Amino acid sequence: MTTELNYMISKQLHALIADEPNLIAILSNASALINEQFDDINWAGFYLWDEEQDELVLGPFQGKVACVRIKNGSGVCGTAFNEERTIIVPDVHLFPGHIACDAASQSEIVVPLVKNGKKIGVLDIDAPVKDRFSEKDKEVLEELAAVLLQAII
Repeated sequence: MTTELNYMISKQLHALIADEPNLIAILSNASALINEQFDDINWAGFYLWDEEQDELVLGPFQGKVACVRIKNGSGVCGTAFNEERTIIVPDVHLFPGHIACDAASQSEIVVPLVKNGKKIGVLDIDAPVKDRFSEKDKEVLEELAAVLLQAII
């Protein structure tokens, strides 16, 4: 992904969420934007933290039907959330405890959403090809997550 495209996605996200207070609306447009702008992906969306249930719950997304609840520390999403770090998985079949919601998914990237020490959830993106996500993708998605975090809560 080029620097120019990175800038354009960030600028588009800012425009989409400007002055919008509703979390669901913000995350819905963010998942649609990611789905439109990233090649070779088959799922883009969010899991939001349910503190009472100690699990992540499906939020706005683009793609096939998905797992609804993920226990803290389970799979790629639960691990990234628990460890508060972005995880790139080149081959999901080699990730211990991977949760297969879509058999077509071959690689994955998960970016935790944490604001002022408060865990909010994760941004999860799957791809139908192995080795889809690069360090540059990680930078872009972490920047988009930062834009989102400025607008929410």
